[in-house]
Amino acid sequence: MSDGGGRRATDPALDRDLHHPTRLALVAYLSGCGEAEFGVLRDYCQVSDSTMSKTLSALEKTGYVSVRKGHVGKRPRTWAALTFTGRRALAGHLAALEEIAAAARRAAAANTSADGS
Repeated sequence: MSDGGGRRATDPALDRDLHHPTRLALVAYLSGCGEAEFGVLRDYCQVSDSTMSKTLSALEKTGYVSVRKGHVGKRPRTWAALTFTGRRALAGHLAALEEIAAAARRAAAANTSADGS
């Protein structure tokens, strides 16, 4: 069954909470490690402290990321880790992206065959 836009109801869907490039980059980075410090994530995503803080807060609200605060010596630090829910969301989002790409390749191949090129 199609949703009217050519997609079937059973097709994987993009996750709106991961659609923003900074959120996706952060979750993808965290998927490759157990935990990462705020400054490392900020530098990797090439964003300001404020943007990283907002991004972490938004992902923490969804349950995709857990945030832990502590100290190294006397300096406060923040660490983030991807939750099981976040890992599942990332996998679903990546599957949806792959399906979009595969559908586009199939459509292009069909159009190329249909017009004889």
